[in-house]
Amino acid sequence: MTGVETARPRAVVCLSGGMDSCVCAALAARDYEVYAVHFSYGQRTETRELRSAQEIARLTGVRELLRLKIDLCRRIGGSALTDSTIAVPEASENEAEIGSEIPVTYVPFRNAHFLAAAVSWAEVLGAKTVFIGAVEQDSSGYPDCRPAYYDAFNQLITRGTKDGEIRVVTPLIAMRKSEIVRLGVELGAPFHVSWSCYSGETEACGVCESCVLRLRAFREAGAVDPIPYAVAQRSY
Repeated sequence: MTGVETARPRAVVCLSGGMDSCVCAALAARDYEVYAVHFSYGQRTETRELRSAQEIARLTGVRELLRLKIDLCRRIGGSALTDSTIAVPEASENEAEIGSEIPVTYVPFRNAHFLAAAVSWAEVLGAKTVFIGAVEQDSSGYPDCRPAYYDAFNQLITRGTKDGEIRVVTPLIAMRKSEIVRLGVELGAPFHVSWSCYSGETEACGVCESCVLRLRAFREAGAVDPIPYAVAQRSY
């Protein structure tokens, strides 16, 4: 024993402040020196999400949190998350219908913008790994949360970066939401400061798809969701 610690490799985590990115940050922190990037893109709950990302970063020992403010998603519009004239819908009461169609909360090609910036920063930092909490199972069916999307993006990175060695990893993509909750509990992920709601900033609404999927995940995992909700959990 020399008493000299071996430097851990660096990784960049896309940290939205939501449940999945919270678990990703806790997972990455086990093996990497974590640098997190948070995007404010004109979303309805921008202020609340930033606060959650800042708290998750603090509690998981993130080395640096980079906040990037981008206006293009808001200006382009086309999503209930960025356009105040489009209402955030309540989730269908039929569980099977969630994810069957791409909902109006989809922000067109959003994750490509996030990943491009994260990879740019990773290249500057000398990090070889970029984490993003994309989930295909138990999700709203967004096209930029599918494995093929990330396979294609990694091919782009290989051809478009200096050394071609950076990889985007999606450790949660094939997991059920309840499995993600269980993993987060095991890792000690700070769920109590995370935020998933599409519309509420003081209390989560409890009825948007993101809230419903989150609440169901905690219920199926046999855990209690520690954040406040305006509407009690519906029974599915």
